[in-house]
Amino acid sequence: MKIAVAGTGYVGLVAGVCFAEKGHEVTCVDIDEKKVKLMESGVSPIYEEGLEELMKKNNETGRLHYTTDYAAAYRDADAIFIGVGTPEMPDGSANLSYIATVCRQIAENVEHDTLVVVKSTVPVGTNDKVEQFIKDFLVRDVKVEVASNPEFLAQGTAVHDTLHAARIIIGTESKEAEAKLMEIYKPFGLPIVSVGRRSAEMIKYACNDFLALKISYMNDIANLCELVGANIVDVAKGMSYDARIGERFLNAGIGYGGSCFPKDTKALKFLANQNGYELKTVEAAVDVNKTQKLRLYEKAKERMITFSGLKVAVLGLAFKAGTDDLREAPAVDNIKMLLEQGADIYAFDPAGVPRAKLQFPEGKIERGSIKYVESPEEALKGANICFVFTEWKEIRDVAPAKYKELMRTPLVYDGRNLYQTADMKDAGVEYYSIGR
Repeated sequence: MKIAVAGTGYVGLVAGVCFAEKGHEVTCVDIDEKKVKLMESGVSPIYEEGLEELMKKNNETGRLHYTTDYAAAYRDADAIFIGVGTPEMPDGSANLSYIATVCRQIAENVEHDTLVVVKSTVPVGTNDKVEQFIKDFLVRDVKVEVASNPEFLAQGTAVHDTLHAARIIIGTESKEAEAKLMEIYKPFGLPIVSVGRRSAEMIKYACNDFLALKISYMNDIANLCELVGANIVDVAKGMSYDARIGERFLNAGIGYGGSCFPKDTKALKFLANQNGYELKTVEAAVDVNKTQKLRLYEKAKERMITFSGLKVAVLGLAFKAGTDDLREAPAVDNIKMLLEQGADIYAFDPAGVPRAKLQFPEGKIERGSIKYVESPEEALKGANICFVFTEWKEIRDVAPAKYKELMRTPLVYDGRNLYQTADMKDAGVEYYSIGR
């Protein structure tokens, strides 16, 4: 089938590449000409395992194309998937301006009946508005239907999550739209859950917010464990055997980040308020996460007289391993505070440095400074204090004895519980973690 994908970010590019991998003819549309040329050369603009390999493979087969010419891409497409961003507005609502722009472009250029599929995360009821908006601006006498097809991708495993999804959610309002989406996804050989458009939109928010709730709950329990002398790792292990709870998302840490959980919890909270309802559980998750991000910084602040003039090792910048995404990353919040306090930061991350430099250019910032280094060991050498923010293998592989050997003061605040407390104590490291 001939498919156009609007947007080549995390959602759109992964979807387009995977559709091509399953045999469809795909054209990915982006307004950035430099980005298009980069993708044509087989280079991915985002860090995602396995993505570049599939891009190069399907570029060579001729099934995958990239263009800035949206008019040509939309003109005769059988289906057009919208995967543009819906960033958070100051009040917590979703910014739908990018979707509106694409919808108008589709309406003004489509030349035959087509299906428009919204993969972007949007508030419940948005697809109804999208369909009406497109009809309002249609230039030709063609039939355009709109369907919802939310993505459920974890950054770092997005390609695998698309090709081997637990299920595919489609939301349609007609048998024709349902049949076309079923045909598109048939080569994937995955379970398909077909519901109404509004239910599909809600499923996306309900899933993401449930996982955010689970993370915040475990962090809350971890904080209590510290006060009563329990070990959150042992508690999580005991919980994981309960089939009603499951073993995933039980690791305590310094809060969730990324492009989904922070934005989606706030958006659902906003939607509830708009409808005169208070989602108390979701509001609690947002509040817990906000304070959790700076929990280790606050602990260190109690321990230290000042951060001014101290060499601070920061291990990990991205919000999680396997991605270069710094959106809502706990490291960002902590770095801001440390720089304000005059710290000299030496930061390591195997993927996130280019994006970090956009927020924190190397050199003097505020009262402090930041320098990016090539290895954890370089960051640790001569450091007065170390913060661990991301669970990269390169960081996990640093032996406890290395902290003692390299640091001027072996003082470590670990937001990912990468080490056994006994091992760090035996190595002579003053070690603080979450919930232990």
